Amino acid sequence: MNILLKPIVTEKMTSQGDKFNRYGFLVAKNANKLQIKKAVEDMYSVTVDSVNTMRYGGKLKSRNTKSGLLMGKTTAKKKAVVTLAEGNKIDFYSNI
Repeated sequence: MNILLKPIVTEKMTSQGDKFNRYGFLVAKNANKLQIKKAVEDMYSVTVDSVNTMRYGGKLKSRNTKSGLLMGKTTAKKKAVVTLAEGNKIDFYSNI
């Protein structure tokens, strides 16, 4: 099972990484904090201090089309904010 789906690279998370050494990831919905910590440490060779997780439910969406009203729902997500130990950094832009 793949625990880390993708990093969250937004302006807010980039400033969190610079100021507080925190990095965000979209993770598998059934992953727990210990699994997330181990996955980040294995993938990026860093030491993790803490992991905070957030679960987001899918939002209801609707739109009017020629054939009528279409209803749908976006997928549910789970985010993890990982705080690294002092002196560790993750560079998401190194493989570009």
